Amino acid sequence: MQNNKISNIQRPLAAVIMAAGKGTRMKDATRAKVMYEVLGKPMVHYVVDLAMTLKASRVIVIAGYQRDTVIRYLQNSHPDVEIVVQAEQLGTGHAIMQTKAALGTFTGDVVILSGDVPLLTAESMQKLINYHLQTEASAAILTADFSDPTGYGRIIRNDDGSVKRIVEHKDATEEERRVNEINSGIYVFNRQKLFTALQHIKPQNVQNEYYLTDVFGHFWTQQWKVSALKTKQVEEIMGVNTAQQLEEVKQVFLVRKQN
Repeated sequence: MQNNKISNIQRPLAAVIMAAGKGTRMKDATRAKVMYEVLGKPMVHYVVDLAMTLKASRVIVIAGYQRDTVIRYLQNSHPDVEIVVQAEQLGTGHAIMQTKAALGTFTGDVVILSGDVPLLTAESMQKLINYHLQTEASAAILTADFSDPTGYGRIIRNDDGSVKRIVEHKDATEEERRVNEINSGIYVFNRQKLFTALQHIKPQNVQNEYYLTDVFGHFWTQQWKVSALKTKQVEEIMGVNTAQQLEEVKQVFLVRKQN
């Protein structure tokens, strides 16, 4: 059973925001994807605001493609944010590796956010953090049920509700493809275990990239518990990869403003 009451457990929290991507399908090579605007502000602005609302003691943004523009903007909008550079974009796992020095002495939990997911709310993230603590997990994943989960990684659970594995769509069996629960790419990790697991991932894929999801293989090998909390607010985890998706996100923001 999922208990979303505010937890009495307190641990230091850091937030890492992945904002290095190119946004190939956005059709504008001069702009980092996270700098596309929603109601007058770049998408990354809303994600940094979210991290601040969660009272993260450290907020680290990973900049990469067109990083000078991203860094200049954040230095003006959120001067307390720390910037880490991912010079080569070699995958999400590689991006998080770039924060190792910055978080070297940090002890606590690390929230992983995406700079192109601007609709995520503090309420949903606080529920995930609380659930991570209450279930005494080493990591927690925000998930959702999609009516059409094609293309997304599926969450396969154990009998006790913890996560058994994440299966990418292309690797899934017919039975696994019938699972509607998908991985949003939003996580809470125990910092020490995250960076231990990152040492064990390899770029064993066509893109020759390091995938953050590969750390879970080490978690399960070590029998470190991975929890998952399903959000009913599916639009919150909507990422922006195309101009059409950007327009859909704008419409959700407009509806929120009216309510």
